[in-house]
Amino acid sequence: MAKSIEKIQNVTSKGQITLPVAWRRQFDANQVLVTTMGNKIEISPTRVHVRQEQEYTVFDALRDNKGRGVKAKDLIKILKKLDR
Repeated sequence: MAKSIEKIQNVTSKGQITLPVAWRRQFDANQVLVTTMGNKIEISPTRVHVRQEQEYTVFDALRDNKGRGVKAKDLIKILKKLDR
């Protein structure tokens, strides 16, 4: 059974706490899951994996181009310039 470690952490005026660097290194996670159980709060490391086939928006014409679309060939030119 793993050794239980307790440590009192101060809460800032913004409601934030600092997780000790040793704990962050131990679990090698850059995100945590916070769960409330009655009068307890549980903080667990989590790892988020993005699947390759999952799509996400890198360019939104309404947000990034004042509602005007961008032709695919023009987007490819822009991306090639960024890749240099």
